[in-house]
Amino acid sequence: MMQVEQTAAAHADPQQQHDEHDDEMEVVQFRTLEVLQEHGIAANDIQKLQNAGYHTVESIAHATARKLSEVKGVSEAKVLKLKEIVKSMVSMEFKTAADALEDRKYLVTLTTGSVEIDKLLEGGVETGSITEVFGEFRTGKTQLCHTLCVTCQMAVTDGGAEGKAIYIDTEGTFRPARLQAIAERFGLDPAVALENVAYARAHNSEHQMELLKVAAAIMAQDRYALLVVDSATALYRTDYTGRGELSERQMQMGQFLRQLTRLAEEFGVAVFITNQVVANPDGMSFAKDSTKPIGGNIIAHASTTRLRLRKGRGENRIMTVFDSPTLPEADAQYAVSAAGICDATD
Repeated sequence: MMQVEQTAAAHADPQQQHDEHDDEMEVVQFRTLEVLQEHGIAANDIQKLQNAGYHTVESIAHATARKLSEVKGVSEAKVLKLKEIVKSMVSMEFKTAADALEDRKYLVTLTTGSVEIDKLLEGGVETGSITEVFGEFRTGKTQLCHTLCVTCQMAVTDGGAEGKAIYIDTEGTFRPARLQAIAERFGLDPAVALENVAYARAHNSEHQMELLKVAAAIMAQDRYALLVVDSATALYRTDYTGRGELSERQMQMGQFLRQLTRLAEEFGVAVFITNQVVANPDGMSFAKDSTKPIGGNIIAHASTTRLRLRKGRGENRIMTVFDSPTLPEADAQYAVSAAGICDATD
């Protein structure tokens, strides 16, 4: 969960923010593995852990001893020693509900570009957790991803988080030109905005998983506010077909979503994923919306907030809160413009 004090200053350049205003911002603090050298862990052991996708002290604390034992060249004795060291460095104890409430007071949310959607989401897309949007084609899922890549770079006072973005594209729908138009709309330098978005095209589900390891390495180097996966499920649908592979597909998807949850908690970034829909054979054909998101219970349980998108009247679209621990079920209208997501037109 990315958190800031209310005195956070307004600047649009994330790098500048990183350098000048660290003292004013109470951000999720993660520590790189290099600090373990002070506790007697060898540099080559740290290198082995980094190669396996562990880049922060928190990632070691959150991983199971069994998972760490699978790292090539790291013995069971070293795993126990690592666990003992990080236990004193990362707080994983109980805290009171009052403390938890205090933490959430400074929760950063990312504006979506639409006033109505921001109201619906009580501020915008939450950092530190997974938000899933699903809907049929032409409902604005990818446009929402593009808009957030720009708004996350804005000042906290303007609805941003003063951080960079990572975009994993599985369907070939990423368009840098759209980012330029959105940046101009929000008064950011388009060249700087594009530099602050790291993009990768995933070609299969294994590559998609591998890219999360790379994303963790990138996020450990700099300040990031957003991780987009568009779409999280498309490659699993094509790589695993038929009922015979369904169980394996769900297991692999579960591993991928677990990694996303880990990155959201470890680095305090907003994880924003899109999902596809299929016709619901149980639903009546004349029902208001006879589609359902794919991925079943695996993706339903992994996502903190689930949002359904559907087509409205004319060029308008409708977002519905489908599932959330804090938000009430409600609708909001929005539109898709050349400069990203905006308010609905009459």
